[in-house]
Amino acid sequence: MTADASEAPAEDDGAPAASRRRLWWPAALAAALALALGVPALVASGTSASGSSSLTAPATDSPEAGFARDMATHHQQAVDLSFIVRDRTADEPVRTLAFDIINTQANQRGMMMGWLDQWGLSQHSPAKPMVWMAMDHGYQAHDGSLMPGMATNTQLAKLRTLSGRDAEVFYLQLMLEHHKGGVEMAQGYVDLAKNDTEKRLAQSMVVGQTSEIQLITDMLKERDAAPGVPAS
Repeated sequence: MTADASEAPAEDDGAPAASRRRLWWPAALAAALALALGVPALVASGTSASGSSSLTAPATDSPEAGFARDMATHHQQAVDLSFIVRDRTADEPVRTLAFDIINTQANQRGMMMGWLDQWGLSQHSPAKPMVWMAMDHGYQAHDGSLMPGMATNTQLAKLRTLSGRDAEVFYLQLMLEHHKGGVEMAQGYVDLAKNDTEKRLAQSMVVGQTSEIQLITDMLKERDAAPGVPAS
């Protein structure tokens, strides 16, 4: 899924410049990463997707393939959540955050899908999500929530029924947990990585989403709302 830059919400002329910079930098980072990581890795002749001289593709059960598949799935839900809230509120900071997440995570998802294609591997696997990690996260998939941090189908349906501040707060609560799960998975891959290019992308996810976790926490405080997703 992609987002047209023309759909970006107009900035509030009264918003502090520092706040606007804080909200917009993740999208700029994503564009830079696409150029620095994705394009050279996918078009370099005679090299693997790692950018090295090795022509050996990762195995289908490798951390490289597992991370690409699982994070792509995780990212897709973040994009879906962000499209939902974009149409449920007129609040500029929340819409801007949603736009940034759509751009960043759709971009990164495309890069990971491209690597799987270049490696000649399926974009889907019957293996349990995150089985490639060297730790037992003990997460039990339920109601469409396949990995830590992912919203359930029930929560997605609830978000679609909300509007205004209620939609903003519920989205921020869902996205806070989503980012925490994403950071855990990305760091898990960094610790196991053998592919330098994919490792750099995962490291950028840890840095970018950790920063957004603080931003989202601050946005919840501004709305007198607590972190944590209320029981449905």
